[in-house]
Amino acid sequence: MISKIITFIVLCLVPAYAYSAIYGYVDDRGIYHFTNIKPAGKQYHVVITDKNRTMGLQKNFDNSNYDTLIMRHSSLHGIDPSLVKAVMKAESNFNPYAVSPKGAQGLMQLMPDTAKLMKVENPFDPDENIKGGTKYLKFLEETFHGNLELILAAYNAGPSKVMEHKMNVPPIEETRTFIKRVKQFYNKLKYPNEG
Repeated sequence: MISKIITFIVLCLVPAYAYSAIYGYVDDRGIYHFTNIKPAGKQYHVVITDKNRTMGLQKNFDNSNYDTLIMRHSSLHGIDPSLVKAVMKAESNFNPYAVSPKGAQGLMQLMPDTAKLMKVENPFDPDENIKGGTKYLKFLEETFHGNLELILAAYNAGPSKVMEHKMNVPPIEETRTFIKRVKQFYNKLKYPNEG
């Protein structure tokens, strides 16, 4: 009965189109944890099943809820708004309450240390999260001299990983997949009338 109530609450809080599946587990203190990203830990179980992965990705592609914030912060930091939106799409699928198993939070999935570095106090506030994520993309753009693949690799795996691999994309499958997805979304946003 309790699991049905929890599932109902999750369904009410998270739009059905936002993610392919929702996972959850109860910790030792009795606190229920949820994530939208398939977790590595075996303590998680599926709360909401994956019904149609492809449909979910395409259906929410044109989300314009955050365009004003994206434009404001992109303009302020000199970052292409299509890139910011593509990163947001790939990272959280526009869910401001997304939390990854590794602890990344909000629309642009800022890790707590990154959020602190970018002076983000509330990573679940869309304005603060987009500001921090855009500012971080600008930092990475300057660090990696505008090389999009390295910027995205550093956004996903961290700048130190890119530097450890002699300024190359690290051989991490998740990072390579992330780069491919962001570039795909970026091209669709930047050139909507092509292909």
